Amino acid sequence: MRVGEQSTDPIDQVLGEVPVPVPLTPEDVRLAVRAVVVHAAEEWPSGPLCRNDGATYPCRLHRWGRRVLETHGLNERQIDALIRHGNPFVHVPFPFTINGPAPARPAAPAPAPARTPVRPGYPVRGQVASRAGAPGARPAVRPGAPARTAPAATPRWPRAS
Repeated sequence: MRVGEQSTDPIDQVLGEVPVPVPLTPEDVRLAVRAVVVHAAEEWPSGPLCRNDGATYPCRLHRWGRRVLETHGLNERQIDALIRHGNPFVHVPFPFTINGPAPARPAAPAPAPARTPVRPGYPVRGQVASRAGAPGARPAVRPGAPARTAPAATPRWPRAS
């Protein structure tokens, strides 16, 4: 059954269609995305059924979500991509235009980061400390320091005996 066809489900015939709110809000769009993703089709031997409530696909909430997203400006391909994505909390920009999200308002300039005092003997953040040894020379081993073993040889947790 296509989205525009009349359902034969008795609940749909009694309750009718869920109305689309006239002024769409960002919350309506978020709920519509959840409705189309959660109430997606699942293939059964008797035909496609709603994954959430087992009604014939598309169920009332899936049809409502599609109508809201179409009113919002998404086309069939974009709605199908949302369903394939599978995340009911994916963000759809508001207001949505055909060429993409609305142009962003100019942001206020970011405040300059506070300067940290430089301590003698320590490199400033982002700088690499220079080595005292000659290039290519092997660094000296500190006396009394334990020798390091390869990370793969060391267990990450105590072994159960």
